[in-house]
Amino acid sequence: MSLDIVTVMDPIASIRIGKDSTFAMLLEAQRRGHRLFYVVPGGLSVVDGTAQARVAALTVRDDPSGWYELGCESPIALGDGHVVLMRTDPPVDPDYVHDTQILGLAQRAGAFVVNDPRGLRDMNEKLTALEFPQCCPPTLVSRDAAALKAFIATHGEAVLKTLDGMGGRSIFRARHGDANINVILETLTENGRHLAMAQRYIPEITAGDKRILLVDGEPVDYCLARIPQGDEFRGNLAAGGRGEGRPLTERDRWIARQVGPEMRRRGMLFVGLDVIGDYLTEVNVTSPTCIRELDAQFGLNIAGMLFDCIESRYEQARRATA
Repeated sequence: MSLDIVTVMDPIASIRIGKDSTFAMLLEAQRRGHRLFYVVPGGLSVVDGTAQARVAALTVRDDPSGWYELGCESPIALGDGHVVLMRTDPPVDPDYVHDTQILGLAQRAGAFVVNDPRGLRDMNEKLTALEFPQCCPPTLVSRDAAALKAFIATHGEAVLKTLDGMGGRSIFRARHGDANINVILETLTENGRHLAMAQRYIPEITAGDKRILLVDGEPVDYCLARIPQGDEFRGNLAAGGRGEGRPLTERDRWIARQVGPEMRRRGMLFVGLDVIGDYLTEVNVTSPTCIRELDAQFGLNIAGMLFDCIESRYEQARRATA
């Protein structure tokens, strides 16, 4: 079975192929004989109610001196026969939301979209973790600076962050009595206009912020612990953290069992859970990464697991509509 894999991603010319999970997916799809199509940046549109994409045929190779070749650009109508990988990075801003709405039209026309566009719109990566309160540390989401300060006072130390950041941006560690708490809260909430999240500081961050990957709700057996370096408290790789692969603990597997079935129900085939110590802190659905690092350290083929699922789901959908 050869599929047309239409990929919406960040500009392919600027990716780091040694760390890019979308690239791992493209390599695997090509290895399986699927046809690759790259959606040029800004290339989604709607013509007379039909979702369209401006695409170029794509060939990839695992070579840092030249990892892709593109054919001529042309418009296609998205629908039956297409598997669409939606892999652009946050923020989930109005442009991103509009793209998911276009992909919703493609889905209704028969395209198989990974991850489900409705879930991409609805599942804020920080708030979604709070749908599983049994897994999370004490957390407050508020625009009220006084309430956020009281939370810090109650717990002594907290991590403060916006709801739409990624890669460790706009994350602050604050202790009760710190002289800069007011300015941090003013910055995060823009003087009460936006929500901010406060979570009790988890000292186990020094051992790493673990990324657990779920494929159709089932966890990969190993996670990547992103360990803060030097005087940095953030473990994000984008913030300089060091990645170290580890087998899942029993607590990690318990968290995956709490979250996985709901991700499967909502059509989120590839999800990244962020876990610090014993606590779930985020549920990443837009463009989870760490495939390349885990594959390299443990001889895995996580993209292969994902495409096993995609091919199976696609065939099931075809039989259901036949």
